[in-house]
Amino acid sequence: QVRLVESGGGLVQPGGSLRLSCAASGIIFSLYVEGWYRQAPGKQRELVATITGYGSTTYADSVKGRFTISRDNAKNTAYLQMNSLEPEDTAVYYCNANAGPNLDYWGKGTLVTVSS
Repeated sequence: QVRLVESGGGLVQPGGSLRLSCAASGIIFSLYVEGWYRQAPGKQRELVATITGYGSTTYADSVKGRFTISRDNAKNTAYLQMNSLEPEDTAVYYCNANAGPNLDYWGKGTLVTVSS
């Protein structure tokens, strides 16, 4: 059974930082592209960042220079370090593991609220 479990969300003031974690089980983690997505209230889910098993990364323009995605294949865990958070970053953040059209898995999400 495949499981992706996000953690690390919470309430933070503008300008603050959070680190999200995504613990995976039931898959050969290193073979999967790991991604972080987010969905703000009333908006569609959007891609935040991805990282391949070899460590190649991509970022949405809105988070470049502020967020860093990483992974530890030995721990089957992906991370999203979020710095200089803005109210516009408020959303539910979801972890995704993808190795093809029939190998696509999602976590249940973790809420990040940026507010003073």
